Amino acid sequence: MKLLPPSLLLVTIFVIGGAAFKMTSPRTCERIKTNDSIFVLTGDMRRIPFAMRQLRKHPYADLYIIGAGTNGSFDNTRRVTIESDSKSTYQNALAIKKIAQKTGLNRLVIITTEDHMKRATYLIRQELPDTEIVTCPVPLTDMPVTKRLERWFIEYIKYIVTLLGIKEG
Repeated sequence: MKLLPPSLLLVTIFVIGGAAFKMTSPRTCERIKTNDSIFVLTGDMRRIPFAMRQLRKHPYADLYIIGAGTNGSFDNTRRVTIESDSKSTYQNALAIKKIAQKTGLNRLVIITTEDHMKRATYLIRQELPDTEIVTCPVPLTDMPVTKRLERWFIEYIKYIVTLLGIKEG
């Protein structure tokens, strides 16, 4: 039996890994409890409107908008806090850690796009290993298939790099 050339073997492993990455990514929002704290990571125009829809369903939840480009908070029947210092997914994880430790949270709901969820939750779990993380992915169904595949490919590469220990870059 002839062995595959190393380059073909690596490509095969990469493709199978990419398929596994996509297939094991969360597709639906897990159960959000009445008084959960919801963290939405900015970076895609779909995320904040999706988070606001979730907040309307859970009027006693707190919402934290992470990486928004402005700081502050406002209250109009529900608590919304905006954090703007973080500029990357890793910095988002550090900001979430700071908030969770300051407020004593042991359960977090994370909202980000479905292609970004695995890397985001991986980085947050690295910073808060004893915290329960509930995923609530924003679907990418409203974009062309080629654009979705491109996004998944880029996130898969970023995920591999993150697993190798490079958190920013």
